[in-house]
Amino acid sequence: MAHKRVLVKFSGEALAGEAGHGIDTQILNYISGEIKSLVDAGIEVGIVIGGGNIIRGVTAAQDGIIKRTSGDYMGMLATVINGVAMQEACEHAGLEVRMQTAIKMEQIAEPYINRKATRHLEKGRVVIFAAGTGNPFFTTDTAATLRAVEIGAEVIVKATKVDGVYDKDPEKFSDAQKLEELTYDQALSDHIKVMDDTSIALAKDNKLPIIVCDMFKKGNLLEILSNGGKNCSVVK
Repeated sequence: MAHKRVLVKFSGEALAGEAGHGIDTQILNYISGEIKSLVDAGIEVGIVIGGGNIIRGVTAAQDGIIKRTSGDYMGMLATVINGVAMQEACEHAGLEVRMQTAIKMEQIAEPYINRKATRHLEKGRVVIFAAGTGNPFFTTDTAATLRAVEIGAEVIVKATKVDGVYDKDPEKFSDAQKLEELTYDQALSDHIKVMDDTSIALAKDNKLPIIVCDMFKKGNLLEILSNGGKNCSVVK
Protein backbone atom coordinates (compact mmCIF):
# COMPACT_ATOMS: atom_id res chain seq x y z
CA MET A 1 0.00 0.00 0.00
CA ALA A 2 1.21 3.48 -0.86
CA HIS A 3 -0.79 4.81 2.10
CA LYS A 4 -1.75 3.15 5.38
CA ARG A 5 -4.00 5.76 7.02
CA VAL A 6 -6.02 8.36 5.13
CA LEU A 7 -8.80 10.84 5.69
CA VAL A 8 -11.45 11.13 2.98
CA LYS A 9 -13.38 14.41 2.74
CA PHE A 10 -16.42 14.87 0.54
CA SER A 11 -19.16 17.45 0.37
CA GLY A 12 -22.67 17.08 1.66
CA GLU A 13 -23.92 18.01 -1.81
CA ALA A 14 -22.39 14.76 -3.08
CA LEU A 15 -25.01 12.86 -1.06
CA ALA A 16 -27.90 14.77 -2.59
CA GLY A 17 -27.61 13.34 -6.08
CA GLU A 18 -29.69 14.87 -8.85
CA ALA A 19 -32.26 16.20 -6.39
CA GLY A 20 -29.73 18.75 -5.16
CA HIS A 21 -30.82 18.42 -1.53
CA GLY A 22 -31.42 15.73 1.07
CA ILE A 23 -29.79 12.30 0.96
CA ASP A 24 -29.83 9.84 -1.94
CA THR A 25 -29.44 6.36 -0.43
CA GLN A 26 -28.08 4.94 -3.68
CA ILE A 27 -25.19 7.39 -3.54
CA LEU A 28 -24.66 6.45 0.11
CA ASN A 29 -24.53 2.82 -0.96
CA TYR A 30 -21.99 3.60 -3.70
CA ILE A 31 -19.70 5.62 -1.42
CA SER A 32 -19.80 3.00 1.33
CA GLY A 33 -18.75 0.42 -1.26
CA GLU A 34 -15.76 2.55 -2.25
CA ILE A 35 -14.80 3.00 1.41
CA LYS A 36 -15.11 -0.77 1.96
CA SER A 37 -12.66 -1.41 -0.88
CA LEU A 38 -10.09 0.69 0.97
CA VAL A 39 -10.65 -1.08 4.30
CA ASP A 40 -10.49 -4.49 2.61
CA ALA A 41 -7.10 -3.47 1.20
CA GLY A 42 -5.79 -2.73 4.70
CA ILE A 43 -6.13 1.07 4.62
CA GLU A 44 -7.31 2.80 7.80
CA VAL A 45 -10.01 5.34 6.91
CA GLY A 46 -11.34 8.46 8.56
CA ILE A 47 -14.21 10.40 6.94
CA VAL A 48 -15.42 13.99 7.10
CA ILE A 49 -18.64 14.99 5.31
CA GLY A 50 -19.94 18.49 4.68
CA GLY A 51 -23.53 19.52 5.36
CA GLY A 52 -24.40 21.59 2.29
CA ASN A 53 -27.13 19.21 1.12
CA ILE A 54 -29.10 20.25 4.21
CA ILE A 55 -27.95 23.75 5.18
CA ARG A 56 -24.91 26.01 4.94
CA GLY A 57 -24.16 28.40 7.79
CA VAL A 58 -23.11 31.23 5.49
CA THR A 59 -26.29 30.92 3.45
CA ALA A 60 -28.55 30.65 6.49
CA ALA A 61 -27.05 33.85 7.91
CA GLN A 62 -26.87 35.91 4.71
CA ASP A 63 -29.88 38.17 5.36
CA GLY A 64 -28.98 38.84 9.01
CA ILE A 65 -32.03 37.21 10.60
CA ILE A 66 -29.97 34.23 11.77
CA LYS A 67 -26.60 35.11 13.29
CA ARG A 68 -23.56 33.64 11.56
CA THR A 69 -22.59 31.78 14.74
CA SER A 70 -26.01 30.11 14.94
CA GLY A 71 -25.99 29.41 11.22
CA ASP A 72 -22.65 27.63 11.53
CA TYR A 73 -23.93 25.52 14.42
CA MET A 74 -26.91 24.57 12.24
CA GLY A 75 -24.42 23.52 9.57
CA MET A 76 -22.54 21.41 12.12
CA LEU A 77 -25.75 19.60 13.01
CA ALA A 78 -26.31 18.95 9.30
CA THR A 79 -22.96 17.15 9.16
CA VAL A 80 -24.10 14.96 12.04
CA ILE A 81 -27.23 13.96 10.09
CA ASN A 82 -25.03 13.07 7.11
CA GLY A 83 -22.64 11.22 9.40
CA VAL A 84 -25.43 9.06 10.81
CA ALA A 85 -26.54 8.23 7.27
CA MET A 86 -23.00 7.32 6.21
CA GLN A 87 -22.50 5.22 9.34
CA GLU A 88 -25.64 3.24 8.52
CA ALA A 89 -24.56 2.76 4.90
CA CYS A 90 -21.07 1.58 5.89
CA GLU A 91 -22.49 -0.86 8.44
CA HIS A 92 -24.90 -2.11 5.78
CA ALA A 93 -21.83 -2.79 3.62
CA GLY A 94 -20.35 -4.90 6.43
CA LEU A 95 -17.93 -2.40 7.95
CA GLU A 96 -17.33 -1.59 11.59
CA VAL A 97 -17.90 2.12 12.08
CA ARG A 98 -17.70 4.68 14.85
CA MET A 99 -18.86 8.27 14.62
CA GLN A 100 -17.35 10.97 16.79
CA THR A 101 -18.72 14.49 17.09
CA ALA A 102 -17.03 17.75 18.03
CA ILE A 103 -20.23 18.73 19.88
CA LYS A 104 -21.32 16.29 22.57
CA MET A 105 -24.47 14.31 21.79
CA GLU A 106 -23.88 10.97 23.46
CA GLN A 107 -27.17 9.39 22.39
CA ILE A 108 -26.03 9.65 18.77
CA ALA A 109 -22.23 9.35 18.75
CA GLU A 110 -19.07 9.37 20.79
CA PRO A 111 -17.50 12.73 21.62
CA TYR A 112 -14.30 13.36 19.66
CA ILE A 113 -11.38 11.88 21.60
CA ASN A 114 -8.18 11.64 19.62
CA ARG A 115 -6.72 8.58 21.35
CA LYS A 116 -10.02 6.73 21.03
CA ALA A 117 -10.31 7.61 17.35
CA THR A 118 -6.77 6.37 16.73
CA ARG A 119 -7.53 3.11 18.53
CA HIS A 120 -10.65 2.57 16.41
CA LEU A 121 -8.57 3.05 13.26
CA GLU A 122 -5.94 0.60 14.48
CA LYS A 123 -8.71 -1.98 14.95
CA GLY A 124 -9.84 -1.56 11.36
CA ARG A 125 -12.91 0.54 12.11
CA VAL A 126 -13.94 3.43 9.90
CA VAL A 127 -14.20 6.64 11.93
CA ILE A 128 -16.58 9.41 10.85
CA PHE A 129 -15.76 12.83 12.28
CA ALA A 130 -18.88 15.02 12.45
CA ALA A 131 -19.86 18.51 13.65
CA GLY A 132 -16.84 20.16 12.06
CA THR A 133 -14.31 21.53 14.52
CA GLY A 134 -17.08 22.35 16.98
CA ASN A 135 -16.44 26.06 16.40
CA PRO A 136 -18.24 28.55 14.14
CA PHE A 137 -16.37 30.30 11.29
CA PHE A 138 -14.47 27.13 10.35
CA THR A 139 -15.43 25.01 7.36
CA THR A 140 -15.58 21.23 7.15
CA ASP A 141 -12.52 21.46 4.87
CA THR A 142 -10.59 22.89 7.81
CA ALA A 143 -12.13 20.27 10.12
CA ALA A 144 -10.98 17.53 7.72
CA THR A 145 -7.41 18.82 7.63
CA LEU A 146 -7.37 19.24 11.41
CA ARG A 147 -8.60 15.69 12.04
CA ALA A 148 -6.21 14.30 9.41
CA VAL A 149 -3.28 15.91 11.21
CA GLU A 150 -4.52 14.81 14.63
CA ILE A 151 -4.94 11.15 13.69
CA GLY A 152 -1.64 11.04 11.82
CA ALA A 153 -3.13 10.47 8.38
CA GLU A 154 -0.54 10.28 5.62
CA VAL A 155 -2.77 12.08 3.14
CA ILE A 156 -6.13 13.80 2.89
CA VAL A 157 -8.33 12.91 -0.09
CA LYS A 158 -10.73 15.60 -1.33
CA ALA A 159 -13.25 13.48 -3.21
CA THR A 160 -15.10 15.52 -5.84
CA LYS A 161 -16.91 15.20 -9.17
CA VAL A 162 -13.83 16.05 -11.24
CA ASP A 163 -10.57 14.16 -11.76
CA GLY A 164 -8.32 16.80 -10.24
CA VAL A 165 -7.50 20.49 -10.05
CA TYR A 166 -7.93 22.74 -13.09
CA ASP A 167 -6.81 26.30 -13.73
CA LYS A 168 -10.49 27.14 -14.33
CA ASP A 169 -13.84 25.40 -14.20
CA PRO A 170 -13.67 22.53 -16.74
CA GLU A 171 -17.47 22.42 -16.94
CA LYS A 172 -17.56 26.04 -18.15
CA PHE A 173 -14.30 26.36 -20.10
CA SER A 174 -13.26 23.87 -22.78
CA ASP A 175 -9.65 25.11 -22.63
CA ALA A 176 -9.28 24.41 -18.89
CA GLN A 177 -5.91 22.83 -18.10
CA LYS A 178 -5.50 20.11 -15.49
CA LEU A 179 -2.77 20.68 -12.92
CA GLU A 180 -1.31 17.26 -12.05
CA GLU A 181 0.75 18.64 -9.18
CA LEU A 182 0.92 22.01 -7.46
CA THR A 183 2.39 23.45 -4.31
CA TYR A 184 0.46 24.72 -1.30
CA ASP A 185 1.69 28.22 -2.12
CA GLN A 186 0.37 27.95 -5.69
CA ALA A 187 -3.03 26.87 -4.43
CA LEU A 188 -3.09 29.79 -2.01
CA SER A 189 -1.68 32.54 -4.23
CA ASP A 190 -3.67 31.59 -7.34
CA HIS A 191 -6.87 31.18 -5.31
CA ILE A 192 -7.40 27.70 -6.72
CA LYS A 193 -10.28 26.41 -4.65
CA VAL A 194 -8.96 22.97 -3.84
CA MET A 195 -10.03 23.56 -0.26
CA ASP A 196 -10.41 26.80 1.67
CA ASP A 197 -7.27 28.81 2.47
CA THR A 198 -7.26 27.95 6.18
CA SER A 199 -7.26 24.21 5.49
CA ILE A 200 -4.53 24.50 2.85
CA ALA A 201 -2.36 26.57 5.20
CA LEU A 202 -2.83 23.97 7.95
CA ALA A 203 -1.91 21.19 5.52
CA LYS A 204 1.19 23.15 4.46
CA ASP A 205 2.29 23.69 8.08
CA ASN A 206 2.03 19.95 8.72
CA LYS A 207 3.34 18.76 5.32
CA LEU A 208 0.09 16.88 4.68
CA PRO A 209 -0.46 16.13 0.96
CA ILE A 210 -3.92 16.78 -0.48
CA ILE A 211 -5.17 14.48 -3.23
CA VAL A 212 -8.09 15.76 -5.33
CA CYS A 213 -9.89 13.08 -7.32
CA ASP A 214 -13.19 11.96 -8.84
CA MET A 215 -15.10 9.92 -6.26
CA PHE A 216 -17.67 8.80 -8.82
CA LYS A 217 -15.24 6.80 -10.95
CA LYS A 218 -15.56 3.32 -9.50
CA GLY A 219 -12.35 1.98 -7.99
CA ASN A 220 -10.55 5.31 -8.38
CA LEU A 221 -9.92 5.87 -4.66
CA LEU A 222 -8.34 2.45 -4.19
CA GLU A 223 -6.24 2.78 -7.35
CA ILE A 224 -4.87 6.17 -6.29
CA LEU A 225 -4.16 5.21 -2.68
CA SER A 226 -2.63 1.83 -3.43
CA ASN A 227 -0.73 2.47 -6.66
CA GLY A 228 -0.50 6.25 -6.94
CA GLY A 229 -2.96 6.42 -9.84
CA LYS A 230 -2.86 9.40 -12.19
CA ASN A 231 -6.57 10.26 -12.22
CA CYS A 232 -6.04 12.98 -9.63
CA SER A 233 -4.12 16.11 -8.69
CA VAL A 234 -1.79 16.42 -5.73
CA VAL A 235 -1.12 19.50 -3.64
CA LYS A 236 2.08 19.22 -1.61
